[in-house]
Amino acid sequence: MSNGTETFMTMSAEHLVAQARERFSLQDYYGAIHLLSDLVDRGCHFADVFHLRGLSYSLLGQHERALEEFGAALELNPRYIEAHIHRGIVLGELGRSEEAHDAFQQAATHSEREGELPRHIAGRLANQHAELAASYAEVGALPVAIGQYRRALELCSDFHDLRYRLARLLLEAGHVLDARTELEQIVAARPNFIDAQASLGLARYLSGDANGAKEVWTACLEQRPKNARIDAYLAMLERTQL
Repeated sequence: MSNGTETFMTMSAEHLVAQARERFSLQDYYGAIHLLSDLVDRGCHFADVFHLRGLSYSLLGQHERALEEFGAALELNPRYIEAHIHRGIVLGELGRSEEAHDAFQQAATHSEREGELPRHIAGRLANQHAELAASYAEVGALPVAIGQYRRALELCSDFHDLRYRLARLLLEAGHVLDARTELEQIVAARPNFIDAQASLGLARYLSGDANGAKEVWTACLEQRPKNARIDAYLAMLERTQL
């Protein structure tokens, strides 16, 4: 059902995130920004990506750009505690004390709600479930891996990078309709996430909806012309309809 090219396309976004975090930990903030910007250009508009890019800018002393990135993260996830905190720190460094106070108040307001885990703890646990899922997937235990991704999304339903990994596993396991449901949700939330759109087209095609697949893939090409993966899918569709 998948080939080496599709695996590369699936893993490339995750690989860029991991590389960006590594560059950040090594204090190579320009390197982290470069990798994160590549992700954003590909349509991977995730709060964590903007937050890490904001941290990189702030540590380079580019405070206004950092504020823009933290704002983008908070637009995607208003309950992102770390983004509120770091935004407050930058505002304080700029002497904007009242705005900094408001940012810290926002962080405190969202830190805990009755019956919920604090956001940073839920996020950490979700990522741990995702790491475990990847380990199970690597050895072919797809049902267990799928379960771990679902648990991660119960904790953080807006982690669409994890939802995308879940959808790809569902496709690999032959659960086409379930994959389609997950991918529809991702594309609705992140309409510029080209990899998710391409996979949604594949899910539609595999579920017998060739016209729906063509519609999605054609829209992909309008956003990203000369995409080899999409061209290959459309060529496949054309051959099967002869």
